[in-house]
Amino acid sequence: MHNQRIVLARRPVGEPTPQDFRLETVETPAPARGEVLVRTQFLSLDPYMRGRMNTTKSYAPPVELGDIMVGGTVGEIVESNDGGFSPGDIVLANGGWQQYTVCNARELRKLDPRRFPPTYALGVLGMPGQTAYCALLDIGAPKRGETLVVSAASGAVGSVAGQIGKIFGCRVIGIAGTDDKCTYVVQELGFDASINRRTQDLDEALADTCPDGIDIYYDNTAGAILEAVLRRINLGARIPLVGLIEHYNATQAPHGPFLAPLLTQRAKIEGFLVTDHAAHVARFLGDMHDWLAKGQVRYREDIVDGLENAPRAFIGLLRGENFGKLLVRVG
Repeated sequence: MHNQRIVLARRPVGEPTPQDFRLETVETPAPARGEVLVRTQFLSLDPYMRGRMNTTKSYAPPVELGDIMVGGTVGEIVESNDGGFSPGDIVLANGGWQQYTVCNARELRKLDPRRFPPTYALGVLGMPGQTAYCALLDIGAPKRGETLVVSAASGAVGSVAGQIGKIFGCRVIGIAGTDDKCTYVVQELGFDASINRRTQDLDEALADTCPDGIDIYYDNTAGAILEAVLRRINLGARIPLVGLIEHYNATQAPHGPFLAPLLTQRAKIEGFLVTDHAAHVARFLGDMHDWLAKGQVRYREDIVDGLENAPRAFIGLLRGENFGKLLVRVG
């Protein structure tokens, strides 16, 4: 059986280009005892993948040149050598950018497509949703009446974080990159206000929308937005630092924020990795299933067809061109 896959062809300098990836066709190996063969249906594209393309020391090893690009997948089992899975089962895996993958059965999670679409396991009921949930609740510690600001507010993580903030009684301000996205987070997701980071002056917009200051900043971007937010943080503010989107394609160190308010306001800024919060998976899934069923959390997907289009879609993700959780429909 032939398998199409996308590998890292070269390490990008600054913004990735299509030439940094290579589409290959190889033979698919047969699963051994305790393994299954999974046909990928959907591939998740996420900003963290940009860091895996570099050799810079980080929390996870880089993708080696010639290796398959990493990524979460949802797929159908076509062959099983494990008693816990059968052909036709739909599973969550880390199959990467390819059509077929052989997986250790212990590393899979069986999905029930009757309750929610299986793709939700790559978004609101998966890593992005858990990131939103744990970073906001464990680090942000939202309290009723507080002001929460969320950057990349229409994305897979920010959109969920803001809606959880509303459930906990916060006043929520979303920062996004287009007027359509700003309208979406207010009218569809229930945020109290929004700011277009490309067309509005951040200092003026934050002063208008956060007249009583900022208690929690859910940071997906760092950079200029963080700098503007710091000028308005309140005493005891908390900042879950979840993403560094403004840094990912930088060829030199970006201009850093003025950190003095962290001292004077006795604020807390804490880096977040979802892998540190595995103990909270059951709590997260229970709450999120309930909120989705009640309509308290809404969710949007942006689906691109064809594995061959994954590189261009990923480049667009880093530019903010997607609208919702970005997925590739592989087959």
